[in-house]
Amino acid sequence: MVTQGNYEVIIIGTGFGGQSAALQLKKRGINNFLMLERRGFMGGTWCQNSYPGAQVDVPSPLYSLASEPYPWSQMFAAQPELEAYTKHVLAKHELANKVHLNRTVTELRWLEERSCWQITTDHGVYFARSVISAQGPLSNPMIPDFPQRASFKGKSFHTNQWDHSVDYVGKKVAVIGSGASAAQVIPAIADKVAELHVFQRSPHWVMPRPDRKFSPRFQRLLKINFFYQLLRKSIYWTLEWRVLAFKYSKTLMKVFAEREALKHLKKQVPNAQLRRQLTPDYRIGCKRIIVSNTLYPALSRDNVTLHIKTDGIAGFTENGILTAQGTELELDLVVYSTGFKATDGALGFDVIGREQKRLDEAWADFPRAYMGTTMPGFPNLFLVTGPNTGIGHTSAIFVIESQMYYIMRALEELQRRQKQSIEVTEQAEQAYTDMIHREMAKTVWQTGGCESWYQSKSGKVTAMFPGFSFVYRLLAQRFKPQHHQFRDGEQQ
Repeated sequence: MVTQGNYEVIIIGTGFGGQSAALQLKKRGINNFLMLERRGFMGGTWCQNSYPGAQVDVPSPLYSLASEPYPWSQMFAAQPELEAYTKHVLAKHELANKVHLNRTVTELRWLEERSCWQITTDHGVYFARSVISAQGPLSNPMIPDFPQRASFKGKSFHTNQWDHSVDYVGKKVAVIGSGASAAQVIPAIADKVAELHVFQRSPHWVMPRPDRKFSPRFQRLLKINFFYQLLRKSIYWTLEWRVLAFKYSKTLMKVFAEREALKHLKKQVPNAQLRRQLTPDYRIGCKRIIVSNTLYPALSRDNVTLHIKTDGIAGFTENGILTAQGTELELDLVVYSTGFKATDGALGFDVIGREQKRLDEAWADFPRAYMGTTMPGFPNLFLVTGPNTGIGHTSAIFVIESQMYYIMRALEELQRRQKQSIEVTEQAEQAYTDMIHREMAKTVWQTGGCESWYQSKSGKVTAMFPGFSFVYRLLAQRFKPQHHQFRDGEQQ
């Protein structure tokens, strides 16, 4: 295997997590770093997810890097604008010079004798003192193994890998799944297809989307950093109170969210039977809340059929899908909106740490990490949006930038002490994990009566942080050297 180079830091991924890490490294004068991207283009989520209707569900001024003001055209930006913003950041900071494209990481292996990571890809081997894994938790699509799925002779793909060469206009289409991506695809194609069959395992709570277009004058104001930061803080604190409902008060969630969602459902779905099929039987917030003004009207169209769990997929045929009720549906296209490997198997490659410790074995019970970022036995390895860093009420980028406080301080401590490696202690990681799941027991994600992608196969909620996002930021900023061990090398 060809050696591709030695670096101080290698970043895996070029989405917002990778970009944030790169900007922070450059800010600190650490220029001997490289970004590895498995695709043939940079940018991550919003360059990859180009399915019809793709749009962010967090206000755009907050769903952006704090240091990068941008003249957004609307409150909830659509995918093309998010892609343009991503490319703007990459170009402004000349990050293309720091990227190797078409590099799929297959293994990370800690070399004790060299105190560095060996990063094996499908195009050679890299070496780095430290690794920041920022490929994102929603990057590895998951498609259930339906019976005879391979026998279907029509077109099929996951929303994450939308094939724009396929013409769905006037065709018979099935969308499998009813979560956040499906809720955007369905309204975008419903009026263009001949038939649309939507397979729903369980209904989601849907809230109105308070979107608005920004005037040219307002867009000019967004370019002014003071105004941009003021708006961000206003949006941030407006959203942050929701944690009170997610964690501390069933009454608040019922009064301020569930009632509004039920009102939205009643207003937009006149058919009583369809309304019953779309009414969740679990507490709002237990699963990701969908924000949409167009989903319910699309599902109410005459050419759209909703298949609930009792009429789910029994299997595939050459021509389409056989339902549990025995109906064979003839289809031209099947769209999988079936989510991602967001908890178990989220990294997508093998990680072998100190003394041949394997991450998949360390996570056999459930994924876990100190600050959702680092694990004992895996020195100089930092996960961006790792276990229990998800956030259900505000911008994921706020959490990513919070993690950077911790990661950069760890790297600075390594340099200041002139040591070869930094590693969280087992005691510190255990105490942090115990705290996380003790607090999680109070949240709607654990007690709301649903199954969701927030949970690992263990049943523990491993995707979400159980509290205020500003609390996570405070924890990340207060680096505790006593929770870590520093080593000189193999002899130590």
